[in-house]
Amino acid sequence: QVQLQESGGGLVQAGGSLQLSCTASGRTFSTLGMGWFRQTPGKEREFVAGISRSYGRTYYADSVKGRFTISRDNAKNTVYLQMTVLKPEDTAVYYCAAAGGSSDYQRAIEYDYWGQGTQVTVSS
Repeated sequence: QVQLQESGGGLVQAGGSLQLSCTASGRTFSTLGMGWFRQTPGKEREFVAGISRSYGRTYYADSVKGRFTISRDNAKNTVYLQMTVLKPEDTAVYYCAAAGGSSDYQRAIEYDYWGQGTQVTVSS
């Protein structure tokens, strides 16, 4: 069983930056593909960014490409989401997720473990 703990959410003005962190435990971190998703009330969970387990290949939703950066530190069992040039439409609960076997990082159904979520609010 993998446990995920997110941190770093909060309130920021439009144009600002935030960094989310997600620390994993319960399994060798380097064997996990990692992703970030977000969700707003009444909408489905949306893919934001993913990073592969082997080579750290990254994937992004078009809506965040060029503004968000996903990275991982296997020594710290942590994945990060650096968010810049934030927009009010980025407001959501952000979830960290871990995939034990799949390499399709853009589909929520492929992830086996989820964190509790952290709120990000961007004011205009």
